[in-house]
Amino acid sequence: MLGDEAVAEAAEAARRHAANRIIDTSSGQDDGLNKCPSCGSSEIRYSLTAKALVCSYCRHTWNEENAEQAFGLDSSIADLRGHVMASGTADVREDLTMVTLKCQGCGAEVVINVDQDLQARCHWCRQTLSINSQIPNGAVPDAVLPFQLTREEAIERIDAFTAKRRTFAHHRFKEEYVPDNVMGVYIPYLVVDGNMHAVLQGTGELTTRQYTVTHGSGDNKRTETYYDADVFGVQRAFDLLVDDLTIESAERFNAQDNEQATNNILNAVQPYDTENAVIYNSNYLKNFTSERRDLNVRDVDDDVENHFLAIARAKAVPTINRYDRGVRWEREGVAVRGTRWVSVYVPVWLYSYADSAMGKDSLVHYIAVNGRNGNTMGSVPVSHPKIFAVSCAAGTVAAVIGAIIGFSQFLF
Repeated sequence: MLGDEAVAEAAEAARRHAANRIIDTSSGQDDGLNKCPSCGSSEIRYSLTAKALVCSYCRHTWNEENAEQAFGLDSSIADLRGHVMASGTADVREDLTMVTLKCQGCGAEVVINVDQDLQARCHWCRQTLSINSQIPNGAVPDAVLPFQLTREEAIERIDAFTAKRRTFAHHRFKEEYVPDNVMGVYIPYLVVDGNMHAVLQGTGELTTRQYTVTHGSGDNKRTETYYDADVFGVQRAFDLLVDDLTIESAERFNAQDNEQATNNILNAVQPYDTENAVIYNSNYLKNFTSERRDLNVRDVDDDVENHFLAIARAKAVPTINRYDRGVRWEREGVAVRGTRWVSVYVPVWLYSYADSAMGKDSLVHYIAVNGRNGNTMGSVPVSHPKIFAVSCAAGTVAAVIGAIIGFSQFLF
């Protein structure tokens, strides 16, 4: 299809389906009880050894259903029109922090501060109550991607990461480094599918001749290389389907301001196999910490559009190889026919370090390990005097070698 016609068609499709379609992903369990399907107990935990939920009474193990299949989120992206929103992506209400659950075991009312926890025990019958339905404060996602790597495996990867950087590491970091402080954290992400049409327009250059010209003489003699090139107008227009684009939805991890912490390392440990996320069950979060989503869909729209454009540019690369001097895109855009949004918790093992001597002004250094595939990235505080000393030593060695070579040429 021609670019302009396709853009117009996509824009018209977006207008026809302007209203968001909401898919309810809540469990429907208003009593707050997640029960063992075998014996009915609410004493449930997630076992990293079994990679499953385990009942503490009957030892039954199981996992929740795959979220995409259970909620029909695996339908063809090419059929998307308008905006499909899972209920866990609803706009955040900052004023909603306290939720009251009525225990169906004894009838008591239990209050949970959802800024701090998503589970509590009934103070009368001791049953574990959980927040199951999505509430508009970003604390309950549509799906959760459980941990696969154990804490010990994460520590091994953090040790290996820091070992490669110990040469220039600050001495206080070496003294205070305690990898056992690593914590398992669930980080909130918005996962986006997109059906769109992309248009890229610009100019490409093709070399027709290459030659050299010598200027001056003697000590002022120099040679310059020149190129002659034909310039062409270049346009690429194509349909584009994007599957499972992940966007951070907690502001403090959104890598905009790194003056206080090196929080931009989380994206470096991607990808996450979000297609394997399961229906949210708060027992997956037991013994781990979790961040609350505080960014809405409209807050990350610009990031999503930039990612869509980057994907479009990458798709166009194999079609412009003949322009050996490159292509400069001067106009670019995507017309979105449809999107699908889901809120997912993803697992990260996180180690943090703050220089004790710097106090509250210290930059917090993070090392993150992907809780699924073990990808590791982070930052280690460096000693600037060490770097300076090595630089000076390297410069001295280079100067000595240069002098020896020059003296040898003088002799011969």
